[in-house]
Amino acid sequence: MKSPASLKKAAAWALPYWTRGEAGRDTPPDLFRVLYFGWLVALTLKLLGSAWDVSWHFKWLRDDLAPPHLLNSAGTALAVALTLIHGYTGYGVDKKALKLIQWGTGIFLVAVPLDLINHRVNGLDITSWSPSHIMLYVGTFFMIAGVIRGWFMGAPPGRERTVVLGAFFAFFLENVHFPEQHQEYGVLSLGAWDNKATYAEPILLQFAADQMNRPIDREMMAGFTLPVPDYLYPVYAVVAGLSVLVLARRLIGRFGAATLVAAGYVGFRTVIWPLLTFTGFPPSALPFFLVVAGLLVDVAFLVRMPYVRAVLGTVVATAAAYGALVVQNAAMGPVYGALKGQEGLLGAPPLATSSAVWAGIGLLVAWLAIEALTGRRKARPVGTPAPVVAAPATT
Repeated sequence: MKSPASLKKAAAWALPYWTRGEAGRDTPPDLFRVLYFGWLVALTLKLLGSAWDVSWHFKWLRDDLAPPHLLNSAGTALAVALTLIHGYTGYGVDKKALKLIQWGTGIFLVAVPLDLINHRVNGLDITSWSPSHIMLYVGTFFMIAGVIRGWFMGAPPGRERTVVLGAFFAFFLENVHFPEQHQEYGVLSLGAWDNKATYAEPILLQFAADQMNRPIDREMMAGFTLPVPDYLYPVYAVVAGLSVLVLARRLIGRFGAATLVAAGYVGFRTVIWPLLTFTGFPPSALPFFLVVAGLLVDVAFLVRMPYVRAVLGTVVATAAAYGALVVQNAAMGPVYGALKGQEGLLGAPPLATSSAVWAGIGLLVAWLAIEALTGRRKARPVGTPAPVVAAPATT
């Protein structure tokens, strides 16, 4: 905890900046760093809360004040504070970045009470793909998109700029991939049922069964754990997840960017896996295939012609993602089973291989759009220094 003297010193540093201004205002470098490192803290808190949240909901009956929700709320509170600071002072953002952050934060804050009402009216929300949950993801999507733009446009060149931009893209990937965790947890929870084991508490199973008007049997468990079509997981992962990696590679501008962003997210999931699994929470399959696909995105960017690499990249990255999912199912299932003392577990959610065509078409459209939009951007080039502005004078 900071001493009163240090808090007084921090307030003396910050107060001169608390003046009304328009977005796009020249921002002193030290203030710029404080604002965006604040965003790193806010998004980290939200990440830790959301990572715990899915596992929690596969074990316990929903509670508005569950620890994962409180942790996520702490990150949201800091994000709201930063949004207000950007909006009032105009520091650290241009007009587009500010609009994205404000709209994203606003959508998220509207979605929170709607989600609470949804749970009050409909009881257990059995899927991550519900409308109120999707609003939460959409709000966070725009919020992080604004943060990425603000940092991309204003950070000075150097290693810190690249690393922090990659970190923001990893948070972006986590939010985009988040609903897929329902199937990643669900496939192992259904496998546990088949092994005559359950991860969920009896009160949660009974609540879900009552809501489906069924006894607690395998059909009920399948409806609880895997309530969406098998094609949704791979198609969404390829179209949405790989689009984030394409954009990351395009804006970071370095070979390996897509791979490292994917590896950062998957690495985090891998680290928390034992922390959750061996403390009594349900395990999940892990999306290792994203790292393989990210590597192929990086390789595709060795082709200089944008629309040619979009076509070639779509083909190889989609094939790699589906192929890696097949291998992951075969290779990781026995590993998960050995760790849990169970047999026959799948290493990934069920895969509808025929959906690869639709996934490829969707990714191609998204990739071409990214190439077109980023090719026309008027953003400051990577090697151009951001403006250096002196701190305002104190009176």
